[in-house]
Amino acid sequence: MLKSLRAAALLGLAAVAGPLAAQSVLQGNFDPSIPTLEQTVGHPTGAQVSAPHEITDYLEALHQAAPQQTRLVRYATSWEGRPLHYLVISSATNMARLDANKAAMASIAGGSTPPAGTLPVTWLSYGVHGNEISSSDAALALAYHLLAAQGDARTDNILANSYVIIDPSQNPDGRNRFVTNFRNALGLEPSADRFSAEHDEPWPAGRTNHYLFDLNRDWFALTQPETRGKVAALLEWNPVVFVDAHEMGGDETYYFPPAAEPFNPNITAEQKQKQVLLGRAIARDFDQLGIPYFTREIYDAFYPGYGDTWPTLQGAIGATFEQASARGLAWERTDGDVLTYAEGVRNHFLSSFAYAETVAQNADRFLADYAAYRRTAVQGRKGGTYLIDLSQRRWNAESLGRRLAEQGIAVRRIGNGFSACGKSYPQGALAIDRNQPTGRLIRSLLDRDTPLDADFVRRQEERRTDGQPHELYDTTAWSVGMMSGVDVAVCSSSVGQGTPLDALAPIEPRSAEFGDFGMAIPWTDTGQAQLVLAALREGIEARASEKDFAAGGRSFPRGTVIIPRRNNDEDALARISALARNIGAETVPLADSWVESGPNYGSDNFARLAAPRIAMAWDRGITPTSAGSLRYVIERRLATPVVPIRTAALPRADLSEYDVLLVPEGTLDLPARKAVLAFVKNGGVAVIVGEALTGFTKEETRLFATSRQGALGKTIEGAGDEDDDEDKTPLSEGTEIEDADAYEELIDDPNALPDTLPGALVNTVADRSHFLSSGYDKGPVVSASGDLVFTPLNKQDGVNVLRFAPAADLVASGYVWDENRRQMAFKPYLMAERTGRGIAIGFAHDPSERGYLDGLDLLIANAILLAPAHTK
Repeated sequence: MLKSLRAAALLGLAAVAGPLAAQSVLQGNFDPSIPTLEQTVGHPTGAQVSAPHEITDYLEALHQAAPQQTRLVRYATSWEGRPLHYLVISSATNMARLDANKAAMASIAGGSTPPAGTLPVTWLSYGVHGNEISSSDAALALAYHLLAAQGDARTDNILANSYVIIDPSQNPDGRNRFVTNFRNALGLEPSADRFSAEHDEPWPAGRTNHYLFDLNRDWFALTQPETRGKVAALLEWNPVVFVDAHEMGGDETYYFPPAAEPFNPNITAEQKQKQVLLGRAIARDFDQLGIPYFTREIYDAFYPGYGDTWPTLQGAIGATFEQASARGLAWERTDGDVLTYAEGVRNHFLSSFAYAETVAQNADRFLADYAAYRRTAVQGRKGGTYLIDLSQRRWNAESLGRRLAEQGIAVRRIGNGFSACGKSYPQGALAIDRNQPTGRLIRSLLDRDTPLDADFVRRQEERRTDGQPHELYDTTAWSVGMMSGVDVAVCSSSVGQGTPLDALAPIEPRSAEFGDFGMAIPWTDTGQAQLVLAALREGIEARASEKDFAAGGRSFPRGTVIIPRRNNDEDALARISALARNIGAETVPLADSWVESGPNYGSDNFARLAAPRIAMAWDRGITPTSAGSLRYVIERRLATPVVPIRTAALPRADLSEYDVLLVPEGTLDLPARKAVLAFVKNGGVAVIVGEALTGFTKEETRLFATSRQGALGKTIEGAGDEDDDEDKTPLSEGTEIEDADAYEELIDDPNALPDTLPGALVNTVADRSHFLSSGYDKGPVVSASGDLVFTPLNKQDGVNVLRFAPAADLVASGYVWDENRRQMAFKPYLMAERTGRGIAIGFAHDPSERGYLDGLDLLIANAILLAPAHTK
């Protein structure tokens, strides 16, 4: 029976080949001058998973065949050098006035009434997760259909009354990884067995891009080139609808909006109504073919880093589509049915077509509502200005201002010092007015907190009381000022005009010159760390202070690095000055070595630095996104190379070649953990993150004299241990259950972990005596999620460098369950413990998460740069 089902599924591929069986889905004729996918790359639509280069080849072929109806634009280049394109499609008449329409949409985005004759733009994007494969081939099928269909009224309506932009592959590096692995595993015929090699992707799988980032979480962080190019393109075209097509588990059906709760409070009722209008259009077409689907479940619209929520906060109607994934050409479901790749392609084609048609049918309404959203962001909000102070973490503040400007947000630099709302701001402070067309996005990003709907929170608490999981899909906090370690205040008073901040303008340096004795680099922000690490790679001699000091009438924080002139080559010093100017760092010339207070340069309180040699545990057992973000921050923001070593190779690798070994989130096996232990004993610095910490609290590989905690009032008995006496039958004492409360207590899991936090920003307190907290005297705001809580280290064992704040002061932004808040209080976030000649550094939560916590870059720099100076 299974064999016949598989055969039927594979035969079904041919039935939807060619123009996605436009013949079987949308009856009609097709222009033979428009090439099919098969004619261009050699396989019909749905018969193979198209590779990135095949997608590019087909887009170019379509554009060459129909130049008067298309515009092909390369909008970004991936880390691995692959192009990202979108294809603009409309009627030849409309394409002749494409640039005029683009200008009209820009005017509407500025709050103007839609000019007569303006047509809406529908943006359809696919494949942001590289192993969610069917959507990209659906994109190609849709492009073919729009250009080739003849005599089809629905298609003619789309072309006459709108512009459609198709972005078929948002993550070509991840897709290439999937396609390569899939094709390598294929045999005589595709297998529907979910456990076959073609469905079992090797680490790190194809979901993420080159740096293993989930690109569907990067929209406001803008850490990756794929995202930056896409955001710039959307701001150029101002679409009224934005679709982000995905895949989910192969046993599911199909999801499309309306979205699940909670909604971001900056999403309007009109936008929610449009989700219903568009959703009903898909439902109509799905019903005709008996395609099952669901709406209003799982996928919410709260976090502004999604590919649906960010465009929605710009005024579009954002949508996530989720198709059950064959993760190849065929997938046997648990009920015995076989899902084919071609079915997924068909379903994404149908939903995309329905959205494009609905926009075209209601063009004036979509344009008017888009204009109203942008206009009321100005008129419907109270006045006020967000002010970014540059006196702390100046480089991060400047970078934040540019990231905001890169998202179409008007940022002004105030040239003179001023006072506002009881605070004095120095020259150059940044100001962002609330009253601008992007006002709702601004509030979502810059407000200290984005509140969850009170009724939704109440329901989640009730669910937890009943022992059910909460329904929050992602983090509840992302206040970008906090994540950058920057002070952002809201003030209602006027702060002057200022000048617009250019998103691409370089950050201006401060000084960059040497004095007669040398140069001081204050340890204050990411730019400073980047400069120091770059200088060390140039062979510069430098030392870092472990205590505050004052020299030349200026105070310097601990961690400040001094580069003496006479110990270094003049050519190298000139290169350092050039680096400081290029980075935009702050340097202070030192006329002499005398200090007014604190240690002198020759003191033991100045540690000699060296360019760190860094390795990272890589491959199976490691969480790809954690490995990717940590590597990204170190390589791209701190300009220091990282050498990945596969976890299976750790026991035989010569780790003595490295100063630092990074162990991202994950679970290492015993041989790998023993290799890390030996590395530390021999004088290395191991930086261990999140879940990986638990393996180093076990007796045989103990690096930290701590233990993971269960939920309040619970213990984790024998976690990870096996029962040595498997034949022994367990018995329990006979008892009487007196009432319902006694019953609930009896069935309560005695080994329960703390309830999972979806994600929040929380406050910490620093141990200022330890070098690892340099740059963080007040304790930074950090991100916490999951269920990890550790007992504090005893003083005789190690140092709790950063601990969570008291319960009453813990939450900086977001929502934290009450018992988690009470349990996390005073527990360690960052621990340090010596073993042998080395140091183990443990982060309870990932400081590099998603690359958007740039305010914690100095913590990472302390671990990779300052810690090795204390093991020599």
